[in-house]
Amino acid sequence: MNIDDLIRKSMDSGAFSKEELIQMLEFAPNAPETYRILAEANRISRDLTGNRAEVQGQFALNLAPCACNCKFCSFSADSRIFSKATEISVDEAVAQARLFEENGANAIYVMTTAFYPFEKFLDVSKEVRHNLKKETVMIANVGDKTPAQARQIKEAGYKGVYHALRMREGVDTDLDPEQRKISMRNFQEAGLSVGTCVEPVGPEHTNEEIADRILFTASISPAFSGAARRITIPGGPLEPLGMISELRMAQIVAVTRMAMPRTTLGNCTHEPCTLGALAGANLFWAEVGANPRDIEEKTEQGRGDTVDHCKTIYEEVGWEVHTGPSRYF
Repeated sequence: MNIDDLIRKSMDSGAFSKEELIQMLEFAPNAPETYRILAEANRISRDLTGNRAEVQGQFALNLAPCACNCKFCSFSADSRIFSKATEISVDEAVAQARLFEENGANAIYVMTTAFYPFEKFLDVSKEVRHNLKKETVMIANVGDKTPAQARQIKEAGYKGVYHALRMREGVDTDLDPEQRKISMRNFQEAGLSVGTCVEPVGPEHTNEEIADRILFTASISPAFSGAARRITIPGGPLEPLGMISELRMAQIVAVTRMAMPRTTLGNCTHEPCTLGALAGANLFWAEVGANPRDIEEKTEQGRGDTVDHCKTIYEEVGWEVHTGPSRYF
């Protein structure tokens, strides 16, 4: 198919094959065809949301060397970036969640490393939930969970979960790809919406690999999908491979948006940038505390962004920012 056929198919809400996704990913990031793809994804995102993007906030309950040993993650025990485990108190968790709420975050994510005690996660979560407005949306960012644990997350007051089948899962991580998929089903069957992402993308990932991940995310009808590049961890095992450009990331964000069902309103990218917003990314995150892409213990002193700055980025490219609870979950 030529670019005209691909754009026409998107405008008719057609489903793309793997071969068609690869074709769109094969265009050079600065090719005229790629700019048309960015424009089409931008149109879809703005039409689906009435030109209103969202900024959601995430904070971490803990920081600890993690035995999952994801090669792209600063928490990896093998990377030896963080040598000791730390946790925030219940009061600190409540305060951070309320601050995100006051700053206008459309949803609040509570993140833990994979081995944070689950009962403690539930206890802290219930206290956070109790101190927020009833309508405030809470999302869990946790490791793989059983059906019973997924139901407990729902009962603790969460509306959704962030969970991803990462690039080269099981190769660049010590996790089972099939278990990641099972957990997503467990969350959905418990009544939790699942947000996901094609991530973390590096220069070594082929267009075939990226297309496979896009098709998988589309197959689960997520609350949001999108794409994010791998951020280089200094001294990490993937550092020699480098990092893709923001323009290449924007291309993948756009192709992902075109491939998602129109019932999926959200299209994310990370980290926040104007190119991502122009490519149809209508979801950014502000972050505080531990961050798997940062070597600072408090990412607000490093790579982490604020709610206000994320809003400013959107304003720079003509997006309005939704006020109130997230519409994606």
